[in-house]
Amino acid sequence: MSYQPKVYRKQGGAEMVVADGGTLTVESGGTVAVASGSTFNDDGAVRNVRVRATAAEINGAGGKTILAAKAGYKYRIVDATLIAIGGNAATATSVDIVTTQAASAARPLVASVAALTRSARVSMGEAPAAGTSAILADGASFVANDVNTGVFLAKQSGGSDLATATHVDCILTYVMEKA
Repeated sequence: MSYQPKVYRKQGGAEMVVADGGTLTVESGGTVAVASGSTFNDDGAVRNVRVRATAAEINGAGGKTILAAKAGYKYRIVDATLIAIGGNAATATSVDIVTTQAASAARPLVASVAALTRSARVSMGEAPAAGTSAILADGASFVANDVNTGVFLAKQSGGSDLATATHVDCILTYVMEKA
């Protein structure tokens, strides 16, 4: 009869295993460090990022990167909020979150500049008094984006540049899924 512990080093020594019923405990003061370039398998964990983009970054080619493409992964947006900083947004038609779905640009959140008044919160699908925000039809704003693609904040394609607001905060809630 052989005995296999619930926490063990796999033969060859390159992997630690916590088997069904096992526990890995990090005591008070301890940490788990995941170095840059490493991966931590937490598929399905809801994450949140906040990025402050300047008007120039939003107006620039491709917009401001919110989430960079990660090889072998795709992003699924759960929720998003935009907030104009430094003044009301003006001149552009909208400020959008831009992703890639089915090999084409998709805009899961389109926030009209009328909605982007200074310090006001504009969230996915809300229709604030000052303007509107829109999501994609039939829940498409919440499906996974294409693998190996990022998420960006940009002005409406081909429209006038964003002015007056000095920045736009983007608070994005998402899930990162292995392809």
